[in-house]
Parts: sequence; structure tokens; C-alpha cells
Amino acid sequence: MSTEKCFANGSATPGPVPKGHIRLYSMRFCPFAQRTRLVLNAKGITYDTVNIHLKDKPDWFLEKNPLGLVPTLETPAGEVIYESPITCEYLDEVYPEKKLLPSSPFAKAQQKMMLEHFSKVIPYFYKIPMDRKKGEDVSGLEAELKEKFAKLNEDLVNKKTKFFGGDSITMIDYMMWPWFERVEAYQVKQFLDGNPELKKWTELMLQDSAVKATMFSPDAHKAFFKTFLDGNPDFDYGL
Repeated sequence: MSTEKCFANGSATPGPVPKGHIRLYSMRFCPFAQRTRLVLNAKGITYDTVNIHLKDKPDWFLEKNPLGLVPTLETPAGEVIYESPITCEYLDEVYPEKKLLPSSPFAKAQQKMMLEHFSKVIPYFYKIPMDRKKGEDVSGLEAELKEKFAKLNEDLVNKKTKFFGGDSITMIDYMMWPWFERVEAYQVKQFLDGNPELKKWTELMLQDSAVKATMFSPDAHKAFFKTFLDGNPDFDYGL
């Protein structure tokens, strides 16, 4: 069923999800959907992908998810799950092999708190390039982002671990990674300098098989993000 090209309004409704599969409604360049793709790949789950045209959404997709957002999961039973952290936690519970969330309630709560903190960082990745494009002064925003990167770096220093949840990759790393994969496109890569532990974390993440399976090159991200900033995102870029 998987097709790379996105489904726009007026496109045929995809057939039922095959038994033993799960379906991901996605968009190839969406960092939130990449979270779910990372988890699906890390856990070796059999899935198919239906990419959605986010500027011209099919009616049948809005019936499944009235918010019209990706990622959205659908099971063979027709159950629909959306919102990226919710889809990822669902997958970790339903497919218990290779658990990504810790079993200890406190450690799990810590990851969720870290995710809350990181959700406050995400807007900077968009606001800085968008304001810069408008010719606005972004030095204040850049200083704030530098401070956020320094705090993440300090977190790794204090934990004395390679990753944010320990010495192997866990859920929180996959929740944060997509934005770091795009630092060049967002024009904020230079802020990794001076944060050696955070920079090392990005290098270690690039060696991970799920990251390799879901990533695009910096050039592809730059090309897509340019179309996004221009107000006419090319969801099928490169196909």
C-alpha cells in the first residue's frame, strides 16, 4: 500500500490496513511524523505509509483525524491514534520488544518532563529562519536558542551519559532528534559549537540504524524547507 507521493483531496481512500500491519499517515519531511517513523523502525514494526498533502487534505483523512495532522496511526481494526508522543508511547506498549520507554514510573516521568522542556525549544527552529527571511533582527531569538542548547548540553554533562536517557538510545532521543537532523535547514547549526556533549550526541545519533532509515540529507531538508518558507511547501520534493 505504501506510496511516497502524497494523497491530496479527491484522491481515492486507501484500502483497509492489512492484518499484522499498522498504517502511518505521514508527510516525508515532517519532523513530528519522523518521531513515529523512528520508533516504528527502531522496534522493527511492519508498517505501511500513506503520505498526506497537508495543504489540501483528503476528506477521508479528516474523517479519521479531525485535526488533520500527521503522524496518525491506523490499525487493522480501524483504531486511529494521533499526536506524535501518543503514537510513540502506543507503539512502545503494543509492541513490547525493544522497549524505548523506561519501566520505572519515575524514569518514565523524567522523560515526559524532558519532552515538555524540549517542546518549548521547537518554535525557535521555525521562528529564527522565518523572521530572518522577513529581514527582522533575530539576534535575541538566537541568544535564547543558544541558551537552550547550552542547557541540553549541561543535561548530558550532569548525567555523564551518551544519550538523554542513559548510555543507549531511548524514547526521548527519538523525540528530539528530528529537529537536530534539520539544523542546517533551520540555519542554526552553528549553535552546536561550544556545546561538545550535545554535538557528540548528534554524531552518535547519526550512527543509529533507525535514524539512517528515516533521514534525508541536509540538502534535501534545505530544499524542502525553502519551499515551506516560501509558503508553498513541495511535499513531493525529490520524487
